[in-house]
Amino acid sequence: MTLKAMLAATALLGVLSGCAQINDFTGRQEQAAPVQEPQFFENAYAARSAGKFDVPAVPEDEIPVAYRRQIVSYETEEAPGTIIVDPVHAVLYLVQPEGKAIRYGISVGRDGFGWSGTSVVARKAQWPTWTPPASMIERQPSLEKWRDGQPGGPTNPLGARALYLYINGKDYGFRIHGTPEWRTIGKRASSGCFRMIQQDVIDLYERVPDGTKVIVLNSEGEIPTKLTLPPPSPAPKKPAAKPVAKTAVPATVSTSTLEAEPEDEVADDLAEDTAEALETNPPADEAAPDEGTLPDVAPAEDAAPESAPVVTPAPEAEAPAETEDAPETEVFTDPAR
Repeated sequence: MTLKAMLAATALLGVLSGCAQINDFTGRQEQAAPVQEPQFFENAYAARSAGKFDVPAVPEDEIPVAYRRQIVSYETEEAPGTIIVDPVHAVLYLVQPEGKAIRYGISVGRDGFGWSGTSVVARKAQWPTWTPPASMIERQPSLEKWRDGQPGGPTNPLGARALYLYINGKDYGFRIHGTPEWRTIGKRASSGCFRMIQQDVIDLYERVPDGTKVIVLNSEGEIPTKLTLPPPSPAPKKPAAKPVAKTAVPATVSTSTLEAEPEDEVADDLAEDTAEALETNPPADEAAPDEGTLPDVAPAEDAAPESAPVVTPAPEAEAPAETEDAPETEVFTDPAR
């Protein structure tokens, strides 16, 4: 074989080898499991009758795709019928056979209200009464009117249906419930409950019985090994009346102390005023008589019978003329003593 023929044969083998590698890669791709598209429910959010009240339609095109009710692939060791809540992604799964689950969009607890653990659906209710806890009323005094409970209805915060979650037989106040505020779905907006669109919570309500196991995943998206509850609500602030009472006591003492000094000053002023008044206005018995006020009476012996009283002019007769100044003189004589 010539050199030219050998080179041609080598090139042909390289091309055939390359094609074989491409065919193998392509074959592996074809053998991979195809990605399954989620299956959405038709007319899932249309208006519907829900017992005592009707539920209005929700515009499906305004609900983010991730939060619309749909069937998805979901691998878990939990039995079909188990509810698994994923607060990190704001979705709730109802486990189905063959590695499937119905996924619903939810609203989860605000920062400080999140929790994780295992609970059960202790009971269910249609158009339930909502009773805000005392701690919530303290944070929102406007809820005082519902202290004894708000009747179920279209504006009730628990919505059309509620699933009451108990942990180890105890009610911590956590619920899976509907909400008329469907735009909060996918957000952190609750006080530890899981909100659902009205049509979705009705669908879930009809699928699960009492006693259903509910798992709330932790922040790592894993099944928790222990119960983690939100921190207790802060103690209510003490009324401001006590601090006011404490500050009022020193003020009273200070006021009485300040009043003690002016009393001495007032007494000194009265004494000085009295002395000055006595110098400028002598007492009535030392003042010169005002002749213009004396009566015109002649001291004659035959002016009247012997039995008639004798009128003798004296300084005391001028007392009526001095009555206007007398009170002023008397006021100042006592402090002067």
